Amino acid sequence: MSESNSTLFYAGITLASGLITDFLINRLNKKQIEDDPKPIRSLQLRKRSFVNSKQAPVPEALLNSENPLLDEIKFLNSATCDIERVNHLSLGLDDEFPNIKSPLLGEGNLRSVFGGGGFLPDDAFIYCGSYVINTAVFGPGKRIDQTKKWLRAGPRKSLFFDPKTVKAAIVTCGGLCPGLNVVIRELFMSLHYNYGVQDIYGIKYGYKGFYTYDWIKFDANYVKNIHNLGGTILGSSRGGFDLNKIVEAIVNHGINQVFCLGGDGTHGGVLELFKELRKRKLKISIVGIPKTIDNDIAIIDESFGFETAVEEAINAIKSAYVEANCAEFGVGLVRLMGRNAGFIAMSACNASRDANVCLIPEFKFELYGDRGLLEYCYQRLKKKGTLVLVIAEGAGDAMLDYKVNVLETDASGNKKPQDVGVIVKDELTKYCKNKGMGITLKHIDPTYMIRTVPANPHDKIMCTQLAQNAVHGAMAGFSGFTVGHVNNRLAYIPIEELLSGKYSNRVVADSREWQRLLASTGQPSFLNNEEQMIQQKQQQN
Repeated sequence: MSESNSTLFYAGITLASGLITDFLINRLNKKQIEDDPKPIRSLQLRKRSFVNSKQAPVPEALLNSENPLLDEIKFLNSATCDIERVNHLSLGLDDEFPNIKSPLLGEGNLRSVFGGGGFLPDDAFIYCGSYVINTAVFGPGKRIDQTKKWLRAGPRKSLFFDPKTVKAAIVTCGGLCPGLNVVIRELFMSLHYNYGVQDIYGIKYGYKGFYTYDWIKFDANYVKNIHNLGGTILGSSRGGFDLNKIVEAIVNHGINQVFCLGGDGTHGGVLELFKELRKRKLKISIVGIPKTIDNDIAIIDESFGFETAVEEAINAIKSAYVEANCAEFGVGLVRLMGRNAGFIAMSACNASRDANVCLIPEFKFELYGDRGLLEYCYQRLKKKGTLVLVIAEGAGDAMLDYKVNVLETDASGNKKPQDVGVIVKDELTKYCKNKGMGITLKHIDPTYMIRTVPANPHDKIMCTQLAQNAVHGAMAGFSGFTVGHVNNRLAYIPIEELLSGKYSNRVVADSREWQRLLASTGQPSFLNNEEQMIQQKQQQN
């Protein structure tokens, strides 16, 4: 029996079992009524729960609320609420608050078996007072009452938007990243199949596509297989943000939900759009979905595409290892992505176990001197005969004794410096030659091979979760937020807070991951005056 036929067979068995059970209960109730007016069980299917749910039961008062979303919005804006407030389209507007039942609410066995619209029991929805805490580990000086509380993401039982009136637009901005097409597809699938939205458009080539190119009208056939492709079917670009032109295009097309995939720069654009839309008192929800292959967006646990990037980076390190071990005084040098944060380099080294040195932007080092990088590499080659270096692209900014020139600035304002891989390659070759050692160095830069591959299973699941919960938030009327995992739970984060500068996501010296790397490579700090620098830092503190 094929997999699809097997699935239908078991679904049929489940459906038949449910129908037979209901039939028998009805018969028993009918017979019981003749002898005793009290039935043996009520057939109220509306208040269903997951059979094996491990969640605490939802209080009856919340389950029976006439408008759970209105209750939640009132609580979020009350003086007693300590959950980080997410902007809602009802605030500042005089219109009556809508009370639209979510089409995801299940009311029968047929839908609970086959899915589609109307498949969730009551306690699967998010109710008033649900939140995700910012910190998972507590100890001396850290108490649970001091941590941030983010609004929990997920479907709401009542909606702000009537799905029949929704017109949505999707745009991808910035650089390529594994998983973009998965997010695009799942945004469409969730809007169309779960909520019944008919008008969903794709915007080509980033923000400028709103006012430059014809919009793409999506249908199921257009997006059904794109999750297996790398890149983005919409194309992407940096820059092109023109606030007034974008807002006018959104209004002229009758759009009331906008989903923007991108990093910090894109989210800055989302924030400006949100402020302008609120200023004009327009009921348009605008949502960010965080995307950065470097994994350096603040607050959230991880960005989609990062795990795929690490997986591909390991292949590059494997190649460098082979090259280094197949030559006399062989050196394999891998230059990986990581402009401001070295997560890809660190994680790939921890997973591969083949790197001897890992350099990332967070930790200063020196090239020259008796305790510098070049001397360490020379001594290792002299003793072991091989060397594998992994360098994040932003590590050039961490070099204390070499000035890295900025060659240009891209459309997003990002500086493009000299390639640190080329610098280390040239300096190490020259240094060893001056000491009478001829090295064979292979420089591998897999950047464009990594960012263009399809997402791996881990990232596909994450992309699906982010897209679905972005849709849930927009349908509930929240706006000016991004969605991400915090402590492995999905949360809505106000973009003002995300970009406030109060948070950062960088590798820190006392993190378990970095300590594991040091234990694996055995590398020193590559600082000639390390003790003096430590003393100065202690005095400053």
